[in-house]
Amino acid sequence: MAMRQYVVGIDLGTTNTVVAYAELAAQPGLENIRLFDMEQLVAPGEVKASTLLPSVRYHAAQGELAAGELQLPWTQSAANNAKSETDIQQIVIGHLARTLGAQVPGRLVVSAKSWLSHMGVDRLAPILPWGADAEVGKVSPMAASASYLAYVRAAWNWHFPNNPLEQQDVVLTVPASFDEGARALTVEAAHSAGLTKLRLLEEPQAVFYDWLFRHRNTLTEELAHTRLVLVCDVGGGTTDLSLIKVALRDGQPSLTRIGVGNHLMLGGDNMDLALAHLAEARMAESAPELGATRLSAGKLSQLMVRCRTAKEILLAAQAPERAPVTLLGAGAKLIKGVRSVVLTRDEVERIIVDGFFPMVTGTEHSNRSRGGIVEFGLPYASDPAITRHIASFLRQHATAAREAVGGDASSDEKQLVLPDTLLLNGGVFRADALVRRLTDTLQNWSGTQVPINLLHNDNPEVAVARGGVAYALAIQGRAPGIGGGSARSYFLVLEQSDKQHRQPASQDGDLTDNAAPRRAICILPRGSEPGREILLTDRTFALRVGQPVQFHLMSSNAETGNQSPPRAGELIDLSHGNFVRLPPIAMALQTESGSGRQDILVHIATSLTEFGTLELHCVEAAQGSDQPGQRWLLEFQLRSASPGPSSDDVADFKKEAALPPHFNQAVEKIERIFGARTRQIAPKEVKQLRLQLEQLLGSREHWQTPLLRHLFDALLARARGRRRSAEHERVWLNLAGYCLRPGFGAPLDAWRIEQLWPLFEYGVQHDKDSQVGAEWWTLWRRVAGGLDQQAQLRLLDDFAFNLQNDEAKTGPRPTNLVKGSHDETLRLGASLERIPQDYKIEIGTWLLGNIQTSAAASPQHDIQTSRYLWALARIGARQPFHGNTHDIVPPDVVTDWLETILALDWKRMKLAAFAAAHIARMTGDRARDLPPALREQIIQRLKANAVAPSWIVMVSQIVQLDAADEQRMFGESLPPGLKLIA
Repeated sequence: MAMRQYVVGIDLGTTNTVVAYAELAAQPGLENIRLFDMEQLVAPGEVKASTLLPSVRYHAAQGELAAGELQLPWTQSAANNAKSETDIQQIVIGHLARTLGAQVPGRLVVSAKSWLSHMGVDRLAPILPWGADAEVGKVSPMAASASYLAYVRAAWNWHFPNNPLEQQDVVLTVPASFDEGARALTVEAAHSAGLTKLRLLEEPQAVFYDWLFRHRNTLTEELAHTRLVLVCDVGGGTTDLSLIKVALRDGQPSLTRIGVGNHLMLGGDNMDLALAHLAEARMAESAPELGATRLSAGKLSQLMVRCRTAKEILLAAQAPERAPVTLLGAGAKLIKGVRSVVLTRDEVERIIVDGFFPMVTGTEHSNRSRGGIVEFGLPYASDPAITRHIASFLRQHATAAREAVGGDASSDEKQLVLPDTLLLNGGVFRADALVRRLTDTLQNWSGTQVPINLLHNDNPEVAVARGGVAYALAIQGRAPGIGGGSARSYFLVLEQSDKQHRQPASQDGDLTDNAAPRRAICILPRGSEPGREILLTDRTFALRVGQPVQFHLMSSNAETGNQSPPRAGELIDLSHGNFVRLPPIAMALQTESGSGRQDILVHIATSLTEFGTLELHCVEAAQGSDQPGQRWLLEFQLRSASPGPSSDDVADFKKEAALPPHFNQAVEKIERIFGARTRQIAPKEVKQLRLQLEQLLGSREHWQTPLLRHLFDALLARARGRRRSAEHERVWLNLAGYCLRPGFGAPLDAWRIEQLWPLFEYGVQHDKDSQVGAEWWTLWRRVAGGLDQQAQLRLLDDFAFNLQNDEAKTGPRPTNLVKGSHDETLRLGASLERIPQDYKIEIGTWLLGNIQTSAAASPQHDIQTSRYLWALARIGARQPFHGNTHDIVPPDVVTDWLETILALDWKRMKLAAFAAAHIARMTGDRARDLPPALREQIIQRLKANAVAPSWIVMVSQIVQLDAADEQRMFGESLPPGLKLIA
């Protein structure tokens, strides 16, 4: 095996990927950081080496490029054995990919890094290029990121076959604001590319490490008058902020990172989008004969690539006065359909300077509302003013900043503490106008004439990668380093306990302690160093093994409510402070002996790994033995993309309501009907179970989600008892579906669905009873939101059998197929949001034919027509309840559907307006939204029919559904307290 001789820094950027390296010198301190030039296609069949590898993939159409035109030096080399999910030989990566993407819309994968941090989608599902046509192959954000790293690995190994990249000391940089989910996915992407040994480094720190290395021989003089450094890194997808404290110890500067900013999806992409909107409007004005004023998602993405090129030209040193932006036509209109406008240097600077760096006061707060810009499915920051975000960031870390500059601890906590030194990174800061605006803004906030010290950054595009190398050298004592440890404090949310002693965790809850409501325990303090485990021996919890338990974690990158960093084991109040909920941890833990359910006393152990990610264990408490007890590693769930309770901030964090006093009696009633012991229960008593439960627990419309789920658990544990009679089966199916609806949104719902789904293949016991069949399909329709695509496709098979009697089309009828009524089967089919587009289009086309037939018949058919219209609204909705947005029916297809709906008599068929409103609902995502002219036509039709105002608003604006529309769309009320993100 080759000896490790290099340290390597990889900046996996939103826009470009950059690699730097240094060969370890025999004498520490003599290393020289170099940039790694990567060969890449710049034209079909033409390869050149470049420092910048554009982080884009082009998915070529069949026959578009010959195989010989995609040859890379290492194509046939054994070095190209990266364990990537994708074959990099089948797609184009880098410079040529960006060029082709600017020419052909809808085939370019961009901003994979931004998607990797987007918790609203399944980041492991093939969803990119976003909004691409069905024939375009797609890739997941994680796989796209892995393919860039695999490309880097192949290029490196071709240059250094005796020193493979996977054997070097590799540092991979990530935004400081990345949460645990995004960091874990970044590590997974690296592992998929064959890079299993690496460290993560926050990008703002990397920028400062680069500066430190370049000035390592003169640091004392350079930082003599510096106490607090603000690093502002505006990348392609995010704006990253960090504060670094500088103190002199023994005459030498000591550096500590004391604060990082919140996740802020705001960067170069947003600027490119703003310029694309300007160019789009001008193109429409200059050539109205070429089509609609609003470009498709693919065309807008293509225009953004063109605008990015113009921006880079106009913001560079010695930039020209203007630059053209050209958008090619398509197909036969390739030349005739060309649109071109000119952007000037002054207006580009004005849009970016005034739009993204406005001169604001230090007291202004950034707008953190949910209604941010949604383009290409990404939830960009709602407030584009980076200067406002900086003001909020500085207030957030005022206590630590005041200490760093030696301020009076008793001074006004609301007073802004300004850094005396500024380090900027990002290609946008090549524009002097932006540098001046930001420094002038900070100067105005300071209220003094003392100028801010601006540290020189000679090459922003490569500083992060070089800083990764400098960090690796610092770890080995070969370069200056920065302290600070973990950028965040981590907290385990404690379940409210009515008793003043320790309780075991409930099946739905966290580990419990005698904590007050809305409290959490600090399990890893901010500043904790990597590799050092913290064991909370002062607090003992009861861990329930043998069944799943849910753990809720939150993090904070700022001071807590008491304005001082929390200590390990300290209880804090979640109502004060800025907290972010992390992906959940839900696991079924087992003892080594495999014994059944039991409560085991455990301690919590946490550490910050060398990867820079949080690692959490439950450790069995010692019971009179020196031997260490069993350990359970708790892992985050990263795949879930089902909407559920909002978790953007602590204000949305809802604690589970306490179970009602008569809950145990309710379980006894369920046990009496469905329990294991044989009883002679009269059919009338079985039928009255729901009434008896309501007498104990109140009207079931008011049963809170926790109560519903606990009742479902009681029913599931007694599922065998449902087969005793048709009455038993009807009641069990009805209650089980009602208590688990909509199949997601509460802790452990995924586990509950896993336990319920195996019952499907067994069917029902009393298949001759039509009401049993109806309750069967109602159950699966109610919980469909929790079923994965494979399960929904299985339901689709039975949907097709029940609605078609032609065995020549459907094949032999399955033995266990449960017959269902036309209406219940129809409602089930419309609820299958995770099935592929083609199936949805087929169902929608079938529904449309039935609508046309029913509408032409007598008014007696109007009720059935309304059912078809409701189903079509679900199938064609722009915003799914639980499915991935990339699986929705394409806009061009539902546009044809709307023509049929518009032709109906809306006064006679009231649900036609409802269907039109939901199919035309505005999302802000051009890949899903319908043409503005069509939406305006629907708005006018809705107004003419005096429909609910909320229907008109949803077509004209980006809004969330109110409770009434949510209920109508879902088909029945949702559990109280469960909030869908829609």
